[in-house]
Amino acid sequence: MCNNRQETMLTTSRKAALLERLSRTGQLAVTPLASEFGVSEDTLRRDLRDLASEGKLVRVHGGAVPASPTHQPLAARRNLHGEEKALLARAGARLIEDGHIVIVDGGTTHVELAASLPHDRRCTVVTHSPAVAASFEFHDRIEVVLVGGRLFRHSMIAIGPETADAFGRIRADICLLGVTGLHPELGLTTGDSNEASLKRIIMNAAADTIVLATSDKIGRASPWGIATLAELSTLITVGERPAWLPTETNHIGLQKR
Repeated sequence: MCNNRQETMLTTSRKAALLERLSRTGQLAVTPLASEFGVSEDTLRRDLRDLASEGKLVRVHGGAVPASPTHQPLAARRNLHGEEKALLARAGARLIEDGHIVIVDGGTTHVELAASLPHDRRCTVVTHSPAVAASFEFHDRIEVVLVGGRLFRHSMIAIGPETADAFGRIRADICLLGVTGLHPELGLTTGDSNEASLKRIIMNAAADTIVLATSDKIGRASPWGIATLAELSTLITVGERPAWLPTETNHIGLQKR
């Protein structure tokens, strides 16, 4: 029993060290870490599997990267980074012009867009988010098209074959895409496979894709890939341009007051 207790303590300590290293370096590589910790690569991989199942990291070939912290219930996400979201929404709204057809993905930042758009703006907003659609209640000159489907409660958006088919028949000027992570190697990611597939369809329906990203999503990853960073037209963040962002991707960096 004593040996079992010691093994548990060693495992717990090793996992804590892995998370500390991941926070500091932004990635973990199995082979050198196994040698450093004096354990087999299988043991290290088992540690990473356990931590991934707890949502603390995302496993990739040969190691792991930080998990996006945004995998929380919607009510909790609404209260995160309020100042950043308002700044990002204002910057995103400035890219919407008269006559535009704009796809607005679900997301707590996107719900802030309407408050930043002038009331004389004339455009069409297409969304599968009831909350986003409702936010344009007082914009009489904006036509709102609400795409239907099965309600995915985690994000409060419509998904399913009907949703995908509707977006597949749209030709929009821009889309404001919601993601939970942007990583230099894994690109744009999200936490659900069905959402990832739908987001890919949404990207293909628009001439340009714009992401408004709070700081907790930069350099982080979620399990399901959407697209590469090179497929992103514009990234808007609070702070400087990420060094790993492709040169062809436009970046708008904002500053907090």
